[in-house]
Amino acid sequence: MELYDVMRTAFSAREFTDDRVPDEVLFTILDNARFASSGGNRQGWRVIVIRDAATKAALADLQIPAIKRYMSQVQAGENPFNTIDQTTLDAATIERTPVPPRTIDAIARAPVVLVVGVDLKVVASVDYALPRVGVISGASIYPFVWNLLLAARNEGYGGTLTTWAVAAEPAVQSLLSIPSHVAIAAVIPFGRPASHRTKLNRRPVAAFTFLERWDGVPLMNPSATTS
Repeated sequence: MELYDVMRTAFSAREFTDDRVPDEVLFTILDNARFASSGGNRQGWRVIVIRDAATKAALADLQIPAIKRYMSQVQAGENPFNTIDQTTLDAATIERTPVPPRTIDAIARAPVVLVVGVDLKVVASVDYALPRVGVISGASIYPFVWNLLLAARNEGYGGTLTTWAVAAEPAVQSLLSIPSHVAIAAVIPFGRPASHRTKLNRRPVAAFTFLERWDGVPLMNPSATTS
């Protein structure tokens, strides 16, 4: 596929066929994804390939508390888990929120689950001292994760980047024997998509790109014709 076609059609796949994912396919995808950039080229990523049904089921179960909170906040009109506006919901409301089956099934039933970790001993967390949640470390892991998903799309496979299990990171680390200094960056259900989406809904460039200042003039398409 052409690069821009891959970028425009790499959708979040959560339902898969029963086709197995050969090691050859995974190797090809990871062999290309590894050329992602990372701070100091330290390449602090580590990938665990999970096919065992019991392990996948355990990972799915570990997501449930975070999914309950996410869904309850959405239903309340809140932006889930953001660190600026705290939730107004109490623990009882969150606990009784039902979990959509597809959020569990995506992990439990996927042919393969890829757990991507990042070694915090090698990433540069430049924003560690700022009075906000840290995000900069992600620059050394998420380009790799997205490369992985783009390569998967190119090979006719797909997945979705999930992070619900990260809320239970110590339990995930224990389940998979991951050292405490390795953060869980993504849990990716992976396989051959049961169906394909060819048109994704995204905001136009002018909705998020501005000239010179935060409140500057939106960047418009110079080649667009006006009536």
